[in-house]
Formats: sequence, structure tokens, C-alpha cells
Amino acid sequence: MIKVLAVDDEEPFRRLLKKELTRKGFSVDVAAEGETALGMLKDSVYDVLLLDIVMPGVNGISLIKELRRDSSCPAIIVLTGKATVETAVEAMKNGAYDYLTKPYKLDELVIVITRAYEYGKMSLKNQLLQQELVRKEAPDHFIYKSRQLRDILTLIKKIGPTDSTVFVQGESGTGKELIANTIWHYSKRNKSPLIVLNCATLSENLIESELFGYEKGAHSTAYQKKYGIVEVADKGTLFLDEIGEIPLALQAKLLRFLDSGEFRRLGSNKTLAVDVRVIAATNKDLLQFVKAGAFREDLYYRFNVINITIPPLRERKEDIEDLARYFQQKYSQKLSKAVRDFTPEALVLLNTYLWPGNVRELENVIERAVILCDNERIEAEDLSIPVITSAEEKNAHPSLVEMEREHILRVLEKANGNQSRASQILGIDRKTLYLKLKKYGIEEFPRNTKIVQSE
Repeated sequence: MIKVLAVDDEEPFRRLLKKELTRKGFSVDVAAEGETALGMLKDSVYDVLLLDIVMPGVNGISLIKELRRDSSCPAIIVLTGKATVETAVEAMKNGAYDYLTKPYKLDELVIVITRAYEYGKMSLKNQLLQQELVRKEAPDHFIYKSRQLRDILTLIKKIGPTDSTVFVQGESGTGKELIANTIWHYSKRNKSPLIVLNCATLSENLIESELFGYEKGAHSTAYQKKYGIVEVADKGTLFLDEIGEIPLALQAKLLRFLDSGEFRRLGSNKTLAVDVRVIAATNKDLLQFVKAGAFREDLYYRFNVINITIPPLRERKEDIEDLARYFQQKYSQKLSKAVRDFTPEALVLLNTYLWPGNVRELENVIERAVILCDNERIEAEDLSIPVITSAEEKNAHPSLVEMEREHILRVLEKANGNQSRASQILGIDRKTLYLKLKKYGIEEFPRNTKIVQSE
């Protein structure tokens, strides 16, 4: 049965509303003004709130603003006889689900209440669905040639079916969430949700509430019970990103949860238990945090059952071109543009840049390049990256010509010295390649270079 709270300062209207909605099968309580409604919301759980705007004391807009601080508040329907465009817009901006005016049609109100109830129940499922869509949009396999990524994928396939805690380390933008998604994909829990919590996006006061939930009345805005994400992730996988941001006071509770699966909601003495696999990640040096007393040593070792360290992109340059082409194809399709490749000069820049922002920076650069590109191939001018990329390079002052020579040598090695194949990879004809080889003094190239094929 849908439980409704109707808040209106007109007693005859409250009485009529309660009578009609009860006859339609709803459970209905009423309140004469905002302060009374706040008290009732602390004491009882409601699915839908029918709210007048103009009331003595706390008006409807103020009540909406107060309630929306609590993510578990009921769906709100504004129902008033003093409607204006301004109040409608303000109510919807502050989180009201819908807006009806008096006199209302009972059948229409019943439909709106039912939809608001379904909306409230589906909000969490929608969040999970959005996360699922993001995971499905990501590549279902690694884009790599490097030995480091090959070894990581081999390890993931071994540990995926277990329930062991996994600790993922790597610089920002290296793909820690992709690692977590892949572990989840190979796990026995991939029919249940993968829930993600970025600890860096929450204040110290909110992290515990998000993790373990709270009982109504646990704090000033806890009008209803809130389930923590550990309960939402039950039978599934919980990915805690940036765990170095977890406050020291919460770490003991998190350690207990990792050891036993048990926890308590904020404001409760009742011990609950769930079955959750935990994957944790950080771009910080947690051992330094441990030495500084900012992170518990026992929690660090509890997380660090299986360690995966993702090397930065600058240490696996052989992955750059394939990743760049993946993102080029992705955004060409997404933006409906006929961008099919890169010029040799563009590839030189991509391969010599140090990528301090790692794969995330590369993706952003390629997305921007696809937008700016007016031809079928992305040119160096389309890439928003500097030619000089490090202190060493600044001292050496390499020119674009020098970088092009290095790139041609690399492609020739990849083609095992075959100039026809190299010219195809470079996107130029044999004659142009011949002239460039002559220009750069590359008269002969060994044809017995060993080519290592990636998986």
C-alpha cells in the first residue's frame, strides 16, 4: 500500500483528500503545516508527499529545500490553488516530482501519485542502470600491446572468480575503474551489481552515511531510514575508489566490515551482515599515509590481499597508438564524423608526449581532435598537446622533424624493414617514404627485426 502524507493548511481540503485517497486504496496521513510535517516524517516512512505551497510558518518551497537534503525523502507532488509559473519552476528546480493545481481531478491525482511512487522506488535502480550503461560503453577488453597490461589481464583472469579483496594502484587516469569492471566481469558475481563509491567526492561526515546508511533521527536531516551502499551491493561487488580519502575515524569500522561483513547503520546498535566483494583503488602512496599516521596499517594490509599496479601511459608507449585509434573510432561514430586516421605528424606528437593525465588525458585530447578535425585524418594541429613535454626534452629542443624521423624508424621496425608495409602504416605513398628516408639519412634498414605480436 502506498503511504501518502498530505500537507495543507485548509482543514476541509485535508479531510476531503484523506477520504478520497483512502477510498482509492492509499494509506493517508495529513498535516496542517510544515513543522508538523517535518515531525511526522521523522517518525514515519512515507512514499509520496502532497504539498501545498502557501502555508503559515514553513512554506512549501522551504519544506522542499529542507527535505531534499535527505536522499531518502519521499517523492514530492506540489498541489496548490495559488499556482504561478514562478512557483512551479521553483518547486521543480528544488526537486518536486510534479505540480498540480486545485481543483484537481481525482483520477489524475491517483495516476500522478502512483507514478511518483514508482519514480521513488526506481531511482536507485536507475542509478545502477546508468553505471551499467557506462560499463557497457567501455571496451569489453583491454586495448594494449605492452607486456605490463598483458600480465595484468592474466592476473585478473586468475583472481576474478575468487572473492578476495583486490587493491588497485595507479596514477589518476590510468584506468583503475576499468580494472575493477574487468575483475567484476570475470567474477562469479557478475549477475549482481558493481557499486562504485568515490570517497574523494564526499565530505568526512557523508562517507559513513553513504557506506553504512543511517536510521531515521540519526542526525538533523535523517527524516527516514537510509540504506548504505554496502546493503545495495549485497551479493555483488563494491568498488571503493580513492580509499586514501577515508577518514581515520571511519577506518576501524571499515576494517571490521572487511573482516566479517558486519556493520551498523549510523544511529543504530543493531548489527547487520552482507555478502560483498570489495575492490579498492587509490592514486596515492598509502604506505606514506601509514607512516604519517593518516591510514591504519592493519587496514592497508587487509586491502592489499591482491595488488594490481597499473603503470602510467608514459611507461607503456606501445599502447598509445592503439588506444588513440580506439578513441578516434569511438568519437567519430559518436559525433557522426568521417575521421578515419591520423597523419604521421600527429602520431609523432602522440608517441612523444609524456601524458601526465594518462589514458583519460589521451581520450580527452582525441575527442577534442575529432571535433576540430576538418579532414579524414587528424593532424598535429588538431591535437591540444605541446611539442616539448619534459625537462629533458626542453634541454634537447627536439624538432618536429627529429620526432618524425624517430617515428619513421619505429614504424619501419614494426614493418620488419618492409618499406611498402611501412608506407601503408604511415599513410603515405612509397615515393614519399623514399624521399623522407633519403632526407633523414636512413639508407638501409634491417629486415630481420623480430616482431612481437600482441594477444
